[in-house]
Amino acid sequence: MTIEILLRYVHFISIFTIVGALVSEHLLLKKSLSRSEVGRLAKIDGVYGLAVLVLLAVGLTLWLGAYGKPTEFYSSNPLFHTKLTLFIVIGILSIYPTVFFIKNKNGDQEENIKVPNIIFWMVRLELLLLFVIPILAGLMAKGIGITE
Repeated sequence: MTIEILLRYVHFISIFTIVGALVSEHLLLKKSLSRSEVGRLAKIDGVYGLAVLVLLAVGLTLWLGAYGKPTEFYSSNPLFHTKLTLFIVIGILSIYPTVFFIKNKNGDQEENIKVPNIIFWMVRLELLLLFVIPILAGLMAKGIGITE
Protein backbone atom coordinates (compact mmCIF):
# COMPACT_ATOMS: atom_id res chain seq x y z
CA MET A 1 0.00 0.00 0.00
CA THR A 2 1.44 3.36 -0.93
CA ILE A 3 1.52 6.35 1.37
CA GLU A 4 -0.74 8.28 -1.00
CA ILE A 5 -3.49 5.65 -0.75
CA LEU A 6 -3.19 5.61 3.04
CA LEU A 7 -3.35 9.42 3.18
CA ARG A 8 -6.40 9.52 0.92
CA TYR A 9 -8.09 6.86 3.08
CA VAL A 10 -7.45 8.83 6.29
CA HIS A 11 -8.69 11.98 4.51
CA PHE A 12 -11.87 10.16 3.49
CA ILE A 13 -12.50 8.67 6.96
CA SER A 14 -11.97 12.05 8.63
CA ILE A 15 -14.58 13.57 6.31
CA PHE A 16 -17.09 10.91 7.35
CA THR A 17 -16.23 11.52 11.00
CA ILE A 18 -16.82 15.25 10.59
CA VAL A 19 -20.18 14.69 8.91
CA GLY A 20 -21.22 12.13 11.53
CA ALA A 21 -20.25 14.37 14.43
CA LEU A 22 -21.96 17.43 12.97
CA VAL A 23 -25.16 15.53 12.15
CA SER A 24 -25.11 14.10 15.70
CA GLU A 25 -24.76 17.59 17.16
CA HIS A 26 -27.66 18.79 15.05
CA LEU A 27 -29.89 15.90 16.07
CA LEU A 28 -29.07 16.22 19.78
CA LEU A 29 -29.57 19.98 20.00
CA LYS A 30 -32.71 21.15 21.81
CA LYS A 31 -33.88 24.54 23.06
CA SER A 32 -33.02 23.44 26.60
CA LEU A 33 -30.34 20.91 27.56
CA SER A 34 -29.20 19.48 30.85
CA ARG A 35 -25.53 19.97 31.65
CA SER A 36 -24.99 16.24 31.12
CA GLU A 37 -26.45 16.59 27.59
CA VAL A 38 -24.22 19.61 27.00
CA GLY A 39 -21.28 17.47 28.18
CA ARG A 40 -22.23 14.79 25.66
CA LEU A 41 -22.37 17.44 22.93
CA ALA A 42 -18.98 18.76 24.05
CA LYS A 43 -17.50 15.25 23.62
CA ILE A 44 -19.03 14.93 20.16
CA ASP A 45 -17.70 18.40 19.34
CA GLY A 46 -14.26 17.24 20.51
CA VAL A 47 -14.40 14.32 18.06
CA TYR A 48 -15.48 16.81 15.39
CA GLY A 49 -12.52 19.07 16.20
CA LEU A 50 -10.03 16.19 16.19
CA ALA A 51 -11.36 14.97 12.83
CA VAL A 52 -11.02 18.50 11.42
CA LEU A 53 -7.37 18.64 12.55
CA VAL A 54 -6.65 15.24 10.96
CA LEU A 55 -8.41 16.32 7.76
CA LEU A 56 -6.42 19.54 7.67
CA ALA A 57 -3.08 17.82 8.29
CA VAL A 58 -3.69 15.12 5.68
CA GLY A 59 -5.16 17.60 3.21
CA LEU A 60 -2.13 19.88 3.51
CA THR A 61 0.16 16.86 3.10
CA LEU A 62 -1.66 15.82 -0.07
CA TRP A 63 -1.63 19.39 -1.38
CA LEU A 64 1.92 20.42 -0.52
CA GLY A 65 3.62 17.03 -0.14
CA ALA A 66 5.10 14.82 -2.80
CA TYR A 67 2.09 12.49 -2.91
CA GLY A 68 -0.37 12.21 -5.78
CA LYS A 69 -1.06 15.17 -8.01
CA PRO A 70 1.41 18.04 -8.16
CA THR A 71 0.79 21.12 -6.00
CA GLU A 72 0.01 23.19 -9.11
CA PHE A 73 -2.99 20.94 -9.88
CA TYR A 74 -4.68 22.27 -6.74
CA SER A 75 -3.11 25.72 -6.45
CA SER A 76 -4.16 26.83 -9.93
CA ASN A 77 -7.78 25.68 -9.54
CA PRO A 78 -10.30 28.28 -8.29
CA LEU A 79 -12.62 25.45 -7.20
CA PHE A 80 -9.92 24.29 -4.80
CA HIS A 81 -9.69 27.79 -3.34
CA THR A 82 -13.49 27.88 -2.99
CA LYS A 83 -13.38 24.51 -1.23
CA LEU A 84 -10.64 25.71 1.10
CA THR A 85 -12.55 28.93 1.83
CA LEU A 86 -15.70 26.96 2.71
CA PHE A 87 -13.61 24.77 5.04
CA ILE A 88 -12.30 27.89 6.79
CA VAL A 89 -15.81 29.41 7.06
CA ILE A 90 -17.10 26.16 8.58
CA GLY A 91 -14.24 26.29 11.08
CA ILE A 92 -15.08 29.86 12.03
CA LEU A 93 -18.78 29.01 12.40
CA SER A 94 -17.93 26.14 14.74
CA ILE A 95 -16.14 28.35 17.27
CA TYR A 96 -19.21 29.75 19.06
CA PRO A 97 -20.99 26.38 19.55
CA THR A 98 -17.74 24.83 20.78
CA VAL A 99 -17.18 27.61 23.32
CA PHE A 100 -20.83 27.35 24.43
CA PHE A 101 -20.57 23.58 24.99
CA ILE A 102 -17.28 23.85 26.90
CA LYS A 103 -18.49 26.73 29.10
CA ASN A 104 -21.78 25.05 29.99
CA LYS A 105 -20.83 21.40 30.51
CA ASN A 106 -19.69 21.75 34.14
CA GLY A 107 -21.86 22.24 37.21
CA ASP A 108 -25.05 20.57 38.41
CA GLN A 109 -25.64 17.88 35.76
CA GLU A 110 -29.42 18.11 36.19
CA GLU A 111 -29.54 21.88 35.66
CA ASN A 112 -31.09 22.92 32.34
CA ILE A 113 -29.30 25.34 30.04
CA LYS A 114 -31.11 27.40 27.42
CA VAL A 115 -29.45 27.01 24.04
CA PRO A 116 -29.31 30.24 21.99
CA ASN A 117 -31.07 29.99 18.60
CA ILE A 118 -27.89 31.16 16.85
CA ILE A 119 -26.25 27.82 17.71
CA PHE A 120 -28.95 25.93 15.81
CA TRP A 121 -28.44 28.14 12.78
CA MET A 122 -24.65 27.93 12.94
CA VAL A 123 -24.70 24.13 13.01
CA ARG A 124 -27.22 24.06 10.15
CA LEU A 125 -25.10 26.45 8.09
CA GLU A 126 -22.01 24.34 8.80
CA LEU A 127 -23.87 21.27 7.52
CA LEU A 128 -25.08 23.08 4.42
CA LEU A 129 -21.60 24.33 3.54
CA LEU A 130 -20.10 20.94 4.35
CA PHE A 131 -22.34 19.28 1.78
CA VAL A 132 -21.15 21.68 -0.95
CA ILE A 133 -17.50 20.67 -0.54
CA PRO A 134 -17.84 17.15 -2.08
CA ILE A 135 -19.42 18.65 -5.20
CA LEU A 136 -16.40 20.92 -5.58
CA ALA A 137 -14.05 17.98 -4.94
CA GLY A 138 -15.79 15.90 -7.60
CA LEU A 139 -15.57 18.72 -10.12
CA MET A 140 -11.88 19.19 -9.29
CA ALA A 141 -11.19 15.46 -9.76
CA LYS A 142 -12.62 15.76 -13.29
CA GLY A 143 -10.25 18.65 -14.01
CA ILE A 144 -13.00 21.27 -14.06
CA GLY A 145 -11.77 24.69 -13.01
CA ILE A 146 -8.19 24.18 -14.09
CA THR A 147 -6.93 27.24 -15.91
CA GLU A 148 -4.06 26.73 -18.31
